[in-house]
Amino acid sequence: MLSSEDRIETYSEKIRGFLASNFYVADAEALESNTSLLDQGIVDSTGVLEVIGFIEETFGIVVEDSELLPENLDSIQGIAQYVIRKKN
Repeated sequence: MLSSEDRIETYSEKIRGFLASNFYVADAEALESNTSLLDQGIVDSTGVLEVIGFIEETFGIVVEDSELLPENLDSIQGIAQYVIRKKN
């Protein structure tokens, strides 16, 4: 089984790939894991719904309304850590 650190890296790469494919990201590799996706204008309020759909479909989890928080969905790192918590 992968360590938490390895899982964060694996999930982060999937998330980064999704963002690069579906939103305007000038340089996906330069996008730091802790950068705010909302503050940088990468994801807007409608885009958050796309991110949620991606999380649910890709990782097989359900994002509850009470979990729609910036710390869970506003950065690559935050999303990866959220997915790990939900899958445990």
